[in-house]
Amino acid sequence: MRTLSQVRLAVIGLGYVGLPLAVEFGKKRSVTGFDVNARRIAELQAGVDHTLETDAAELAEARHLTFTTDAAKLRKCNVFIVTVPTPIDGHKRPDLTPLIRASETVGKALKAGDVVIYESTVYPGATEEDCVPVLEKFSGLKFNVDFYCGYSPERINPGDKEHRVTTIRKVTSGSTPEAADLVDELYNQIITAGTHRAESIKVAEAAKVIENTQRDLNIALINELALIFNRMGIDTEAVLKAAGSKWNFLPFRPGLVGGHCIGVDPYYLTHKAQAIGYHPEIVLAGRRLNDSMGAYVVTQLVKAMTRRRIMVDGARVLVMGLAFKENCPDLRNTRVVDIVHELRGYGVTAEVHDPWVSAEEAKHEYGLDMVARPRKGRYDAIVLAVAHEQFKAMGEEKIRALGKTAHVLYDLKYLLPATGSDLRL
Repeated sequence: MRTLSQVRLAVIGLGYVGLPLAVEFGKKRSVTGFDVNARRIAELQAGVDHTLETDAAELAEARHLTFTTDAAKLRKCNVFIVTVPTPIDGHKRPDLTPLIRASETVGKALKAGDVVIYESTVYPGATEEDCVPVLEKFSGLKFNVDFYCGYSPERINPGDKEHRVTTIRKVTSGSTPEAADLVDELYNQIITAGTHRAESIKVAEAAKVIENTQRDLNIALINELALIFNRMGIDTEAVLKAAGSKWNFLPFRPGLVGGHCIGVDPYYLTHKAQAIGYHPEIVLAGRRLNDSMGAYVVTQLVKAMTRRRIMVDGARVLVMGLAFKENCPDLRNTRVVDIVHELRGYGVTAEVHDPWVSAEEAKHEYGLDMVARPRKGRYDAIVLAVAHEQFKAMGEEKIRALGKTAHVLYDLKYLLPATGSDLRL
């Protein structure tokens, strides 16, 4: 087992999770940052982070951090932190392909005494049941005899400049008490908020997956309440503000539920539950409701346009925002695309504008051609889908100026006052 002073660290995967982690460790100790994306590595070497989670000054401050696409350079390392994505496939099943490939890469670099720490969100048991066999196969070493594992779930909140990797308490765990000690000690070098040492890797995995499942279900409840209140002609935001006057009422709001965690993690839990013979009714019901919100929004919009005598077939709608959350370029699992696809089903031309998002990435990920500058007086309807600061700064007058004389403005994010839009969730 390595001691902290002997650790030669590698971070595998330099996206929204891995890069901030590598940067913080790179301020303290030697770190090899590895990613298979050559373009990403070139950008980072030039001091550019397109995710905006770090800036050039922070990258320069990480004096001990080097970037590479060369897996051979991992052989000099002895502790590996894996931070690759864990998405779902088209059937909403966990896709462990990136995790397995990363485990293959690490397995080829493993030596006796090394430690592999996973941060990627998985279902309970995945580290030891899915990743460890790959590490053993490609290293020829035996788990908990020749090498060890840890699990410390990521808690990155993209676009959040207040809650950073160092200021969010970190859950840690290890496959043996000694490995758990090392993992906890290592993270305590950079996590100023402190750590919580879980009893086992499975406990840490389960803790991560229920964090976002809980949020998903709470939002599903508020979404369902919004559907009910809309039918009753009651302003949902007004109801939530009134209820929020009680100290223990949780401040959730209705909306689209996407992103790399909340819209994905529950499916990891339900997959494992079904594998052991349990059908998770409440979790899946929440997922179904949240996944249906894009279609609901379009239905409401079409009804409002029809009431205004606006021809729906052939109409032009501006969708303001594509990122999965405000003030962030992250497109992963954005549910705004559901609105775009639904609109197309009605014969509507949907134009998408988002000042935070890369037009190239939007085209690559979703086949969408972004509009750089929406034209005034062009649109039959406008959907405020993401609460970017630029949209808030525009205000009602400038936003409405983008619409034709007769148009519908649908505010999904309560960006405008109650009287400032025609529709709200």
